[in-house]
Parts: sequence; structure tokens; C-alpha cells
Amino acid sequence: MFPTLLANGMKYFELRGDEKEGVLPKSESPLKLGCVLSGGQAAGGHNVIMGLYDMAKRLHPDSKLYGFLAGPHGVFTNNYMEITEEYMALYRNMGGFDMIRAGRHKIESDEQFAASLKNVTSLDLDGLAVIGGDDSNTNACLLAEYFAKNKSKCSVIGCPKTIDGDLRNEHIEVSFGFDTATKVYSEAIGNLCTDAVSAKRYYYFVRLMGRSASHIALECALKTRVNCVLVGEEVEKKQWTLTDIATQIADVVVKRSERGKNYGVILVPEGLIEFIPEVKVLIREINDILAKEFQGELEAHVVKSLTESSRALFNTLPRAVSRQLLLDRDPHGNVQVSKIDTERLIILLVMRELENRRRSGVYSGRFKP
Repeated sequence: MFPTLLANGMKYFELRGDEKEGVLPKSESPLKLGCVLSGGQAAGGHNVIMGLYDMAKRLHPDSKLYGFLAGPHGVFTNNYMEITEEYMALYRNMGGFDMIRAGRHKIESDEQFAASLKNVTSLDLDGLAVIGGDDSNTNACLLAEYFAKNKSKCSVIGCPKTIDGDLRNEHIEVSFGFDTATKVYSEAIGNLCTDAVSAKRYYYFVRLMGRSASHIALECALKTRVNCVLVGEEVEKKQWTLTDIATQIADVVVKRSERGKNYGVILVPEGLIEFIPEVKVLIREINDILAKEFQGELEAHVVKSLTESSRALFNTLPRAVSRQLLLDRDPHGNVQVSKIDTERLIILLVMRELENRRRSGVYSGRFKP
């Protein structure tokens, strides 16, 4: 996918200070670097920029750092500012993402790639740091390939900034934002645990961020010892259906009820619904249907066009959830999973399962979500 980069023999290396002197090597000439915040906000964005600025100045005092404004859009529109010592001082060790602002644009078209190359060339940049998550780092790779193919001296690096924690590998211990996010979430979840055990009559379903990975939900569960956590990867591996998930949670509720504990806390990752095989198929079919032009009423058209198994699943979903599958689309026409009330769907399914057990005399406790 990246023939030019691979042909140049990409290698792994570490930048370290002199082990004897404890100082970094100096650069014979000033460096000109650029940086851009890409994607959603995450703790540590300002610290990354601070690190780039301080490193560049330590290598050579006349080095310069430029920040492209409002995300990747600033790269191909040449919207930038020079980050000075005075401006940097305003944001040192400060939270937020407002220093140069972020954006969710991507550099996609040939014109945008060409404009990006022209702009970094006009600034005579030695390097560009793309600070973002998995999509942003993929975009950084595409930009690096384009620059290398066109013999640009500007190197492109990707900095792992995402609270989802889904960029962790043998080279990346943790991404910026993950540790802070899980600690903040865990504090709130811990308060709910205390409230639940105090009131002894509520079940809290907590939806956490993490569309394509359940790392946040799992880390928070390990920190707070909640009663149940749904892990999307496990659901996918075991091929659980919505009914299976409802059954698993209902089992927990019943066993706790037998011990006189009609309360608890359950964690749900926001992207869980996409890990469920039958729902994944349903979403894919809906995306394909809505990608084509049609006339008439939306829901009727979709239901008619679905396969028999997906139609049966769609009709069993709570009305609020089925409408969200149809109405909330992103700019590419896909379902916006973060806007689906996944926890509400799970609650309704668990209530349905517990009601069936109540009718059969298996369960007589209280379930109040």
C-alpha cells in the first residue's frame, strides 16, 4: 500500500540523549517543523506540541515550529501560525485542544495532496507531525507516501493521540489521552458504584467511548470492579447475538437477586453494536440500501429491501433504536454508532428477558435501571 516508503527501507529507531552526558545532540542548522491536531480531542495534545517545540529549540535555538490550524484542513489550505515562546507559554501543561484547534477533515483528493505538498514546500518544512488516532495516522501514512513519491524533504510522523487505546502495540505502550480518560471515567463510575450499594435498588448502565475497541470499558472495569462489563471483541469472537447478551446480563441480575442484591453497575462500550455479528450484517445492508437512490417512505423501503434474517432482527429492535439506524448517518452515509443508545437497547432487552423469567417463575426480584 505504501510502495515508496517500503522501497526506501523503513526502519525502527529510537531517539535518545547521550547516555554519558545526558544531553541531546545538536543540529548544525535550524529545523523547520509543522504539527497538526487531527480528529477528536484527547488529553495530552498540548503536551505533544510542547515536546516538539522544546526538542526543536534544544537541537538548535533558531528552529521554528508551525501549527496548522483547525486540523488537516489547515494543511491543504495553508492556514497556519508560527508557535512562539510567548504563545507556547500560554499553554504549557494546560489541558484542552484549543492551541491550534483540531478538525476531523482528511486529506483525500489529489488536489488536497498536491496542495499539502506545495504548502509544506513553501514553508521549507523538514518534518510534519500528525497528532491523532488510527484514522489520522493512516492519513499520515498516505501523506508520507505522497511526499516521498514526489521527492519532498519533509518527513511525516504520526503521534498516537486517542483515548480509545487502540493504537497500542510493541512500539507504543499507551496512546496520549487513554490514561487520563480512564481515570476520569473510573472516578465517575466509582461514584455510581457507591451510590448503587447505598441505595440498593438501582442498576446503572454506563456507556463508554470506544467504537472499534473496548479497551476503555475493560480498563475502567479493572479499576472499579463493576458487576459486569461487555467487551466487544469477546462478543465478536463468541458470535453472541443480542439475545445472548441479554441472557448473560439477566443471569448476573438473577444471581445477585438471589443474594438479596438488586443493584449493580454494568459497563457498555459505545461500539458494542458493531461487534454483534447479526447487527453488523444489518448495518451493512442498511448502508448499501441507503447508498442508492429510492422513492417513497424511508423505513418501508429499507424493511422491504432487507434480507429475511436482517428484516426479522430489525423488526424486533426497540422503535427508538431502529429509527436511529435509519436517520443518524455520517457524511459518508454510514451509521453513526456513537449516537445509538446502545445502553438503552441492552436495558430493554434485559427487561424483556427478565419479564419472561418472571412469568415462568424463575425470577422474582427487582430490576430498576
